[in-house]
Amino acid sequence: QVQLVESGGGLVQAGGSLRLSCAASGSIFSIDAMGWYRQAPGKQRELVATITSGYVTNYADSVKGRFTISRDNAKKTVYLQMNSLKPEDTAVYYCNERGFYNYAYEYWGQGTQVTVSS
Repeated sequence: QVQLVESGGGLVQAGGSLRLSCAASGSIFSIDAMGWYRQAPGKQRELVATITSGYVTNYADSVKGRFTISRDNAKKTVYLQMNSLKPEDTAVYYCNERGFYNYAYEYWGQGTQVTVSS
């Protein structure tokens, strides 16, 4: 059974930093693409950042230059370093894992709340 467990969310003032972690278990991980998504109240879930098995990264325009995604395959963990946080970054942040091994698969974590106060 695959589990993705996020941690590191919380309340921070604008301009501050947070580091989210997502620990995976039960999955292959090293061959999978990992990503962070977020959903603010009343809005659709949106992509924040992704990182492939080959460490190629992609970011939403709104977070470029402020957020950094990274992965540690030995620890089966993906991170999201968030700097210069803004109130509009307030959302529930979800970890995502997707891959293909005989068939396509995708997993989601339960989410962690990030609140940025002005």
